[in-house]
Amino acid sequence: MYFKHIYDPDLAQGSYLIGCQASGDAIVVDARRDIGTYLDLAERENLRIVAVTETHIHADYLSGSRELAAATGATLFLSDEGDDDWKYGFDNVPLYDGDAIELGNIRLTAVHTPGHTPEHLSFLVTDGAAADEPGYLLTGDFVFVGDVGRPDLLDEAAGGIDTRFAGARALFESLRTRFLTLPDYVQVWPGHGAGSACGKALGAVPSTTVGYERTVSWWAPYVQANDEQGFVDALLEGQPDAPSYFGRMKRWNKAGPAVLGERGELPRMATDELAARLGGDLVLIDTRGADAVRADGIAGALHAPAGRKFATYASYVVDPETDDRGIVVLAGGPEQAATLRDKLAWTGIDRVVGYVDSLAGLPRDPIATVEPSEVASLGDPFVLDVRTANEHAAGHIPGATQIHAGRVAWRLSEIPDERTVLVHCQSGARAAVVASLLKAAGYDVVELAGSYAAWEAWHEAGDATASRGEPVGA
Repeated sequence: MYFKHIYDPDLAQGSYLIGCQASGDAIVVDARRDIGTYLDLAERENLRIVAVTETHIHADYLSGSRELAAATGATLFLSDEGDDDWKYGFDNVPLYDGDAIELGNIRLTAVHTPGHTPEHLSFLVTDGAAADEPGYLLTGDFVFVGDVGRPDLLDEAAGGIDTRFAGARALFESLRTRFLTLPDYVQVWPGHGAGSACGKALGAVPSTTVGYERTVSWWAPYVQANDEQGFVDALLEGQPDAPSYFGRMKRWNKAGPAVLGERGELPRMATDELAARLGGDLVLIDTRGADAVRADGIAGALHAPAGRKFATYASYVVDPETDDRGIVVLAGGPEQAATLRDKLAWTGIDRVVGYVDSLAGLPRDPIATVEPSEVASLGDPFVLDVRTANEHAAGHIPGATQIHAGRVAWRLSEIPDERTVLVHCQSGARAAVVASLLKAAGYDVVELAGSYAAWEAWHEAGDATASRGEPVGA
């Protein structure tokens, strides 16, 4: 058996290519939309992708299953479990609990494991050339290393009302009857790792075993004691905010992501053309680091640094459902431009029309910064904390309003346009992204230099105003 875990740290997402080396047949589970990754890997390993599936309707990225099936002619297998609100809206071969996908000596058996979502499937993998029993479990967003999938995303991001309680109870039952009944030796390969918003305490190692989770996980004692309410309470407490684009991902993945097909090389655009169209039918995503953007910001540009969280941060500031402008990315050349375009496609930002490799001639309008000790000079600013609710609860600037960075674009009506907006996060990266959004939307925005970490250090140094706990600017 060939087994490959394909992991991206931006989304903290794992997909899998599994093949029978005797027959040459392979399947991909939970594919991203940059399907070249899977095509190239299969070719190198002399495998044919004949089947594609996924564990559930994803919320954090746009599925590549449909794209990959269209490109290869593979059969697309998708869950038909769960309630009517969570059925796929496009052609596929339906999968139910106990159904098997055969690939030469390899068998993937679908196991209905609801809780994170109603239709969620896990897949038991049996290497028939070596064993008669399954040795691997692809758990998607059911069981993670050190955690389980959150059951509140339908409430958080998809418009559900109190579905988290039924989801948590379903998850408890799935753990009790579907997971802990498996042998301890079964390897567990989840769909996400540390950094994903699909759980609150995901481990950083890629895999685990049933026995290890049975022994050390926080949730196992509740299940083993049949303490459903204790499990529900512990699971739902302190779940992180979900970015607003998660709701769009759920809707689009359910209806069927657009098939991109072959895309040519992204054209290089002259900066004078971009300057003439910037603010009209084009928007620039400035991919430099936050410090460069603060020092030399481009008027009207949106900021998403071309690093580990590029796709996530871009989805905080670009909503393709409401913004039909063409997107131009700042890139070092055609290869990086193609990579950035692929990453934007992970969350359905598909209207990338070109790239620039220089900013010469573009109008500048950098975002001002202010030191913690100088905040009083702003008068009465609206202090916007774009950290998570959990971070805010652990300590915050008095009087600050907390809105997660991934929700600000959808909640602009809550931000007063007649006051200076003082934006901060923990150390500055998210604040720079959100500040570019607010600046482009016409707000008078100032970044807190060093963000909350700097303010906290200044506060602890004994500033009189801060130590009294008065709101900033009071």
